[in-house]
Formats: sequence, structure tokens, C-alpha cells
Amino acid sequence: MDSMLQVFIICLFLGAVVGFFAGLLGIGGGLIIVPALLYILPSVGISVTQLTHVAIATSLASIILTSMSSATAHHKRGNVPWQLFKPIMPGIVVGSLASAFVSEQISSANLQQTFAIFVVLMAIQMAFPLKVKTGDEMPKFMVLFTVSVLIALIAGLMGIGGGVLLVPFLCYCGLQMRQAVGFSSVTGMFIAISGTIGYVIAGFDAPNLPPGAFGFIYLPALGGIIISSILCAPLGVKAASTWPTPVLRKIFACLLVVVGLKLLLS
Repeated sequence: MDSMLQVFIICLFLGAVVGFFAGLLGIGGGLIIVPALLYILPSVGISVTQLTHVAIATSLASIILTSMSSATAHHKRGNVPWQLFKPIMPGIVVGSLASAFVSEQISSANLQQTFAIFVVLMAIQMAFPLKVKTGDEMPKFMVLFTVSVLIALIAGLMGIGGGVLLVPFLCYCGLQMRQAVGFSSVTGMFIAISGTIGYVIAGFDAPNLPPGAFGFIYLPALGGIIISSILCAPLGVKAASTWPTPVLRKIFACLLVVVGLKLLLS
């Protein structure tokens, strides 16, 4: 079987898992997609020097449609405080665009180790959620801008939407949880779009990328993930009403720790 077609089919299964668990546990797909792609993509000739960049970039691109759908749903429910758009969105765009060019300066091995540490930390947060004390007032413009740049930069470097970082910050600043999650869904869409553009530009002249690569985005993998994740996310949402999600969340967190440690030691 042609290796590109094989990766596409494997990523159909990967997207199904990502979509289901995203609906079931409310997690971002990047924590699953990136480790999986690190094992899948070498089969199509992606070198170890570019492997982590391609995995993270492809993960980020896959978030665009899912975050767009989530943002639309939250907007219809009135959960998006649009007054925060002006102070936060410029920093989100700057940080996510910059992430691609920053990652280009980091070796694939070091980027993989950084991602592995991040996965372990997020797994601990998933198993034992940090309770954030709600603040009284929103910080000044420059504080919001600076924090949003940092959050988007980290999210772009790790191939995630950034909600796991932005939601606690917004709650600390005084937003209700539903508003923080709603606004985070909007910023996740902008992080995914801006970061994807950055990774396409940064990887456009990268040497030795295989056919099917668009910058650092590997299109056959992206297509497979998007198709099945969109179809399977509603199944996860439906299962969440009957399955023991708190227990499953802790089990999933343990699996993420194992994945993170394996990546760290490999």
C-alpha cells in the first residue's frame, strides 16, 4: 500500500479516537495527536530533524475546524465576552504566528522533550484539576496583551488550542467559567489559524519534506484526522452523559503520563 494512503487510513482511526475523547472528556486533541504522529510520520520519509515540527504543525491545523465549531456554539449561547477581543486577540495572533518561527530555532529532539514534559504536567492537571480563585477585576491592557502572547506562543509550540492555559487565567481575572471557556474557544480558533499560517510559511522552504507536505503541515494525516474526528466527537458527547467520566479522566491522565515519559526518555 502507498505510504501516503496508509498514513491517511491510520489517521482516520486516530481522528476517531481524538474526536471521541474530545467529546467525552472535553480535552484538546493535540495531547493525543502529536505523540501519535511522532510514531506514524517517519513511515512517509519525514526526517527526525523535522518530525516534531511536522507533528505539532499538523496537530495545530487539525484544531481549526473543531475550534470553529465550538466557538460558534458558545457564541449562540451568549458565552463569549466580546469586549475582551480588543485587548487579548492581538497578543493571541502575535504569539501564535511567532510560535512557528520560534520552534524552527529549536531542534526536533529538544522540542519533543519539551512537549513530553508539557504532556506530563497537563496529565497531572487533568487528574487533579487546579482550583483557581476568582479575582475581582480584569487587568490592564498591557497585562492582558503580554499574557495572551505567552499563552499563544506556548500553545503554538505545543500544537494545542491553549484553553488549558487561558481558562484558568480568565477565571482568575474574574470571568465566570462558561464565559472563560467560551472566549477560550474563540482564541483557540485564532491560535490554530495563525499558528498554521506561521508553520506553513516557516516550513515552505524546508528541505527534504516528502510529497503531501504543505510547509510543515502533512496534508494526508491532516485530512484523515479532520474527517473522522468531526464524525466521532458527537458520539463522545453522547457517551459523556452515561459513562463515568471522572474515572475515565484519571485513567486517561495516567496513560498520558506514560506517553509523556516514553517521549522524554526516547
